[in-house]
Amino acid sequence: MNKLLAAFTLALVPVLGFANTGPQTQPANIDLKDQASLQNGAKYFTSYCMGCHSLQYMRYNRMAKDLGIDDASLRKYFLVGDAKPGDLMTRAMRVDDAEKWFGVPSPDLTLVTRWRSPDWVYTYLKSYYVDPTRPWGVNNVMFPNVAMPNVLGDLQGQQKAVMSHHAGATPVAEGVKPLTAGTLSPAQFDTMVRDLTNFLTYAGEPVQLERQRLGVWVLIFLGFLFIFAYLLKKEFWKDVH
Repeated sequence: MNKLLAAFTLALVPVLGFANTGPQTQPANIDLKDQASLQNGAKYFTSYCMGCHSLQYMRYNRMAKDLGIDDASLRKYFLVGDAKPGDLMTRAMRVDDAEKWFGVPSPDLTLVTRWRSPDWVYTYLKSYYVDPTRPWGVNNVMFPNVAMPNVLGDLQGQQKAVMSHHAGATPVAEGVKPLTAGTLSPAQFDTMVRDLTNFLTYAGEPVQLERQRLGVWVLIFLGFLFIFAYLLKKEFWKDVH
């Protein structure tokens, strides 16, 4: 038994070592009940992201209804180009142009936080650094050799990479530190990225809060149903036992 346990432990060492390598995500601490945060995130998305990315399953008026945005504000601050309130939130850039300029089509972001997690998206948006070897002059700790330029760079300022220096391993970026200041303070930029991540999390599942609310009542119902089902089972089986 001891030999078997030792062999199992040794087999886990490479897996555990791999799990602890690479950049670590930062907690986004999003709050889907914070309507002001969601509204700000929607503004940032339509202003900075929709030139290249879309939310192809979301309609402007559905978003406005969920986030408490009136029609006048929707038309003034959120509609992109000649879009109408009932339109889907599609990208402004053509797919062919995106592939030509960036090398890959710009992805739809409807499900990005469900695929990557809110913490990953939040950390990714904060992890660009200067890299003269890349076509756009920047790289990203969370997504090495990323094709996307740093569209939030003017707000955040430039950053430089913190490189790893492990014996026998090729140095890789494992973090960033400030190089130049942006138009927003670090605290303001963090809030902006958190609001944007909050909005993308909402877009990935607009009914998440309602699902959670209903889930509680379903569990309560099943609890009561179990009591009656158990009593009924006892009644049916009392003669057998």
